Amino acid sequence: MGLFSKDIKTMEDLYVHGLQDIYYAENRILRALPKMIEKTADGELKRGFQTHLKETENQVKRLERVFAMHDREAQGHKCPAIDGIIREAEDVMGEIEDPAVMNTAVIALAQAVEHYEITRYGALMAWATGLGHRQSAKLLAETLKEEKATDAKLTAIAERRINPRGDKSTARRARKKTSGRKTPAGKKTTRSVARRSASRPARKTTRRKSAARRHA
Repeated sequence: MGLFSKDIKTMEDLYVHGLQDIYYAENRILRALPKMIEKTADGELKRGFQTHLKETENQVKRLERVFAMHDREAQGHKCPAIDGIIREAEDVMGEIEDPAVMNTAVIALAQAVEHYEITRYGALMAWATGLGHRQSAKLLAETLKEEKATDAKLTAIAERRINPRGDKSTARRARKKTSGRKTPAGKKTTRSVARRSASRPARKTTRRKSAARRHA
Protein backbone atom coordinates (compact mmCIF):
# COMPACT_ATOMS: atom_id res chain seq x y z
CA MET A 1 0.00 0.00 0.00
CA GLY A 2 1.70 3.19 -1.21
CA LEU A 3 0.92 6.73 -0.15
CA PHE A 4 -1.43 7.22 -3.11
CA SER A 5 -2.90 3.75 -2.92
CA LYS A 6 -6.60 3.14 -3.57
CA ASP A 7 -6.72 1.60 -0.10
CA ILE A 8 -6.50 5.11 1.39
CA LYS A 9 -10.02 6.49 1.07
CA THR A 10 -10.55 8.45 4.29
CA MET A 11 -8.53 10.61 6.68
CA GLU A 12 -8.60 7.72 9.12
CA ASP A 13 -6.98 5.48 6.47
CA LEU A 14 -4.33 8.13 5.82
CA TYR A 15 -3.66 8.50 9.54
CA VAL A 16 -3.23 4.74 10.07
CA HIS A 17 -0.97 4.51 7.03
CA GLY A 18 1.13 7.35 8.50
CA LEU A 19 1.45 5.47 11.80
CA GLN A 20 2.62 2.34 9.96
CA ASP A 21 5.07 4.43 7.94
CA ILE A 22 6.71 6.06 10.97
CA TYR A 23 6.69 2.78 12.93
CA TYR A 24 8.73 1.18 10.14
CA ALA A 25 11.00 4.26 10.04
CA GLU A 26 11.69 4.24 13.79
CA ASN A 27 12.63 0.56 13.75
CA ARG A 28 14.86 1.19 10.72
CA ILE A 29 16.56 4.05 12.60
CA LEU A 30 17.09 1.80 15.62
CA ARG A 31 19.19 -0.49 13.44
CA ALA A 32 21.12 2.40 11.85
CA LEU A 33 22.04 4.43 14.95
CA PRO A 34 24.66 1.97 16.32
CA LYS A 35 26.60 2.33 13.05
CA MET A 36 26.59 6.13 13.41
CA ILE A 37 27.76 5.81 17.01
CA GLU A 38 30.60 3.53 15.91
CA LYS A 39 31.72 5.93 13.17
CA THR A 40 31.63 9.04 15.38
CA ALA A 41 34.96 10.18 16.85
CA ASP A 42 33.74 13.24 18.79
CA GLY A 43 32.86 12.33 22.40
CA GLU A 44 29.97 14.76 22.82
CA LEU A 45 28.43 13.72 19.53
CA LYS A 46 28.79 10.02 20.39
CA ARG A 47 27.05 10.53 23.75
CA GLY A 48 24.29 12.45 22.00
CA PHE A 49 23.65 9.56 19.63
CA GLN A 50 23.65 7.08 22.51
CA THR A 51 21.02 9.19 24.29
CA HIS A 52 18.93 9.40 21.14
CA LEU A 53 19.15 5.64 20.69
CA LYS A 54 17.41 5.22 24.06
CA GLU A 55 14.89 7.91 23.08
CA THR A 56 14.13 6.07 19.86
CA GLU A 57 13.48 2.85 21.75
CA ASN A 58 10.94 4.74 23.89
CA GLN A 59 9.43 6.33 20.79
CA VAL A 60 8.78 2.89 19.31
CA LYS A 61 7.02 1.86 22.53
CA ARG A 62 5.03 5.10 22.44
CA LEU A 63 3.86 4.31 18.92
CA GLU A 64 2.81 0.85 20.05
CA ARG A 65 0.64 2.53 22.70
CA VAL A 66 -0.95 4.67 19.96
CA PHE A 67 -1.73 1.57 17.90
CA ALA A 68 -3.28 -0.04 21.00
CA MET A 69 -5.50 3.01 21.52
CA HIS A 70 -6.99 2.33 18.07
CA ASP A 71 -7.28 -1.42 18.69
CA ARG A 72 -4.74 -2.14 15.99
CA GLU A 73 -1.67 -4.32 15.89
CA ALA A 74 1.57 -2.34 15.79
CA GLN A 75 3.05 -3.00 12.38
CA GLY A 76 5.15 -1.08 9.92
CA HIS A 77 4.75 -0.43 6.24
CA LYS A 78 7.90 -0.27 4.12
CA CYS A 79 8.97 3.34 3.71
CA PRO A 80 11.20 4.03 0.65
CA ALA A 81 11.95 7.54 1.94
CA ILE A 82 13.68 6.53 5.19
CA ASP A 83 15.33 3.57 3.42
CA GLY A 84 16.85 6.00 0.92
CA ILE A 85 18.06 8.44 3.58
CA ILE A 86 19.73 5.71 5.64
CA ARG A 87 21.20 3.98 2.59
CA GLU A 88 22.80 7.28 1.55
CA ALA A 89 24.16 7.76 5.09
CA GLU A 90 25.75 4.31 5.07
CA ASP A 91 27.30 4.92 1.64
CA VAL A 92 28.79 8.29 2.66
CA MET A 93 30.15 6.96 5.97
CA GLY A 94 31.84 4.13 4.10
CA GLU A 95 33.79 6.56 1.92
CA ILE A 96 35.24 8.91 4.59
CA GLU A 97 38.51 8.26 6.42
CA ASP A 98 39.28 11.61 8.09
CA PRO A 99 37.67 11.61 11.60
CA ALA A 100 36.91 15.37 11.55
CA VAL A 101 35.21 15.09 8.16
CA MET A 102 33.33 12.02 9.38
CA ASN A 103 31.96 13.91 12.40
CA THR A 104 30.69 16.72 10.20
CA ALA A 105 29.14 14.29 7.71
CA VAL A 106 27.44 12.21 10.41
CA ILE A 107 25.75 15.31 11.85
CA ALA A 108 24.35 16.28 8.46
CA LEU A 109 23.20 12.73 7.77
CA ALA A 110 21.55 12.43 11.20
CA GLN A 111 19.75 15.73 10.70
CA ALA A 112 18.34 14.48 7.40
CA VAL A 113 16.75 11.65 9.39
CA GLU A 114 15.50 14.05 12.08
CA HIS A 115 13.91 16.39 9.55
CA TYR A 116 12.07 13.49 7.96
CA GLU A 117 10.73 12.42 11.36
CA ILE A 118 9.72 15.97 12.28
CA THR A 119 7.58 16.30 9.14
CA ARG A 120 5.96 12.89 9.72
CA TYR A 121 5.17 13.44 13.39
CA GLY A 122 3.94 16.97 12.71
CA ALA A 123 1.44 15.69 10.16
CA LEU A 124 0.35 12.73 12.33
CA MET A 125 -0.23 14.97 15.34
CA ALA A 126 -2.38 17.33 13.24
CA TRP A 127 -4.37 14.44 11.75
CA ALA A 128 -4.92 12.82 15.14
CA THR A 129 -6.18 16.13 16.53
CA GLY A 130 -8.50 16.65 13.57
CA LEU A 131 -9.91 13.14 13.92
CA GLY A 132 -10.56 13.62 17.64
CA HIS A 133 -7.82 11.26 18.83
CA ARG A 134 -6.65 13.57 21.60
CA GLN A 135 -4.64 11.06 23.63
CA SER A 136 -2.86 9.82 20.52
CA ALA A 137 -2.11 13.39 19.49
CA LYS A 138 -0.61 14.03 22.93
CA LEU A 139 1.75 11.04 22.65
CA LEU A 140 2.76 12.00 19.12
CA ALA A 141 3.44 15.55 20.32
CA GLU A 142 5.86 14.21 22.94
CA THR A 143 7.89 12.46 20.27
CA LEU A 144 7.76 15.49 17.97
CA LYS A 145 9.20 17.61 20.80
CA GLU A 146 12.04 15.12 21.29
CA GLU A 147 12.88 15.04 17.58
CA LYS A 148 13.05 18.84 17.41
CA ALA A 149 15.25 18.91 20.52
CA THR A 150 17.62 16.35 18.99
CA ASP A 151 17.86 18.36 15.78
CA ALA A 152 18.64 21.53 17.79
CA LYS A 153 21.36 19.71 19.77
CA LEU A 154 22.98 18.46 16.57
CA THR A 155 23.03 21.99 15.18
CA ALA A 156 24.60 23.31 18.39
CA ILE A 157 27.31 20.64 18.38
CA ALA A 158 28.08 21.34 14.72
CA GLU A 159 28.43 25.08 15.32
CA ARG A 160 30.39 24.76 18.57
CA ARG A 161 32.69 21.78 18.10
CA ILE A 162 32.77 20.46 14.56
CA ASN A 163 32.26 22.98 11.74
CA PRO A 164 34.18 25.95 13.26
CA ARG A 165 37.44 23.99 12.98
CA GLY A 166 37.41 24.28 9.22
CA ASP A 167 36.38 27.95 9.38
CA LYS A 168 39.26 28.81 11.75
CA SER A 169 41.81 27.03 9.57
CA THR A 170 40.56 28.93 6.53
CA ALA A 171 40.73 32.21 8.44
CA ARG A 172 44.30 31.51 9.58
CA ARG A 173 45.42 30.76 6.03
CA ALA A 174 43.77 33.97 4.82
CA ARG A 175 45.55 36.04 7.49
CA LYS A 176 48.92 34.51 6.58
CA LYS A 177 48.43 35.36 2.93
CA THR A 178 47.45 38.93 3.78
CA SER A 179 50.37 39.50 6.17
CA GLY A 180 52.84 38.04 3.67
CA ARG A 181 51.90 40.44 0.88
CA LYS A 182 54.36 43.24 0.05
CA THR A 183 53.24 46.76 -0.73
CA PRO A 184 53.99 47.56 -4.39
CA ALA A 185 56.77 50.13 -4.96
CA GLY A 186 55.53 53.69 -5.26
CA LYS A 187 52.24 53.01 -3.42
CA LYS A 188 51.59 54.55 -0.03
CA THR A 189 50.03 52.47 2.68
CA THR A 190 47.19 53.80 4.83
CA ARG A 191 49.45 53.95 7.87
CA SER A 192 52.22 55.94 6.14
CA VAL A 193 49.70 58.47 4.80
CA ALA A 194 48.19 58.86 8.26
CA ARG A 195 51.62 59.40 9.83
CA ARG A 196 52.57 62.07 7.30
CA SER A 197 49.24 63.83 7.72
CA ALA A 198 49.69 63.86 11.47
CA SER A 199 53.25 65.28 11.23
CA ARG A 200 52.47 68.17 8.85
CA PRO A 201 50.58 70.44 11.27
CA ALA A 202 53.41 70.09 13.76
CA ARG A 203 55.98 71.32 11.20
CA LYS A 204 53.86 74.37 10.36
CA THR A 205 53.60 75.27 14.03
CA THR A 206 57.39 75.03 14.43
CA ARG A 207 58.00 77.34 11.43
CA ARG A 208 55.59 79.97 12.79
CA LYS A 209 57.38 80.03 16.15
CA SER A 210 60.80 80.48 14.47
CA ALA A 211 59.51 83.37 12.35
CA ALA A 212 58.04 85.10 15.39
CA ARG A 213 61.37 84.91 17.21
CA ARG A 214 63.25 86.56 14.26
CA HIS A 215 60.80 89.49 14.14
CA ALA A 216 61.15 89.96 17.86
